[in-house]
Amino acid sequence: MDTSRVGHVPSRDLVHRSHPSPERLPLNSKATPPAASRGNASPPPAPASKPANGAPVDVSGVAELSKRVIGNVENAIVGKRKQLVLSMVAWLSGGHILLEDVPGVAKTMLARALAKSLGCHFKRVQCTPDLLPTDVTGTSIFNQKNSEFEFRPGPVFTQILLADEINRATPRTQASLLEAMAEARVTVDGKSYTLNPPFLVIATQNPVDHEGTFPLPEAQLDRFLMRFSLGYPSIEEELRMLDLLQFKHPVDSMTAVATAEQLVAAQQAIRTVHVDPRVRHYLLQIVHQTRNNENLALGGSPRATIALFRCSQAMAAIRGRTFVTPDDVKKIIAPVMNHRLILRPESRLRKLTTEKVLEEILSEIAVPTISS
Repeated sequence: MDTSRVGHVPSRDLVHRSHPSPERLPLNSKATPPAASRGNASPPPAPASKPANGAPVDVSGVAELSKRVIGNVENAIVGKRKQLVLSMVAWLSGGHILLEDVPGVAKTMLARALAKSLGCHFKRVQCTPDLLPTDVTGTSIFNQKNSEFEFRPGPVFTQILLADEINRATPRTQASLLEAMAEARVTVDGKSYTLNPPFLVIATQNPVDHEGTFPLPEAQLDRFLMRFSLGYPSIEEELRMLDLLQFKHPVDSMTAVATAEQLVAAQQAIRTVHVDPRVRHYLLQIVHQTRNNENLALGGSPRATIALFRCSQAMAAIRGRTFVTPDDVKKIIAPVMNHRLILRPESRLRKLTTEKVLEEILSEIAVPTISS
């Protein structure tokens, strides 16, 4: 497969700015924004463009890019191919990931390995009850020499942000991430700053430790595109992990196999994946069934419908197809939907889970036949 066309796309050219006024800060900036930006001015947006050879990015380039990234991450994380594919689906879809799992199963390593594989800037925030919103977004500091306030960007000004143990932060601090997650920008002191693409938040939380935590409300959980867990490795996988870690950490020796610009181009390319009207109707049936299911107090929202649609396009592209099949929808239904559904109390008493409810819904809906 010829993937050279993906690599020549300037990332800035593919960013569609719905808010032309916010400025973009350098990822490693610790200085005040330029004087022109203080009035929320920004340079004129670059025209949307194609790769250097003038041809649009094709789906085969997305599949090859994903294969390289996943293969590179597997040099450090053993036996988690399914979770790595889901991570790529979320990243290509422009969404964010919530990793809910016990301590020590490589949640942080996954975020670092993804950043290393694409040469993206990576920052980590260790969430604690005393963490303030400005510790995440940044704050304005008075410069006595210049007699004016200077904005110091926080760790959110990066490309991959790891919010470790997010449920230990207070609701106010948790909410400081919402604008960045939804609109890829940050507003501080009435001024907006656009984050450099591709922007990805990977938040972690430990389900077994509830003391001193602030559980994410359902409305905030809905902002995450996917929620899944890594799980424990098998004996064979853990033996290989010991071999990898014997002399040094495998992430430290990882090199980039693609660029952030290539990923941004791939994010645009997946939107060209065809979704047949019958698959769209199948997808909508699933979401609407969750709203009318007797075991659920709350079903999927229109945001869940959009998430399923976009993730199914990304899954098809990763598999090298230019069209979505019902199997693509089934593959991503659980991580996209399980944190958006609320069980009724009586259903919880019967030991039901959202995954089981989704399996029942899928078994009741006729699967459309899509010919290639």
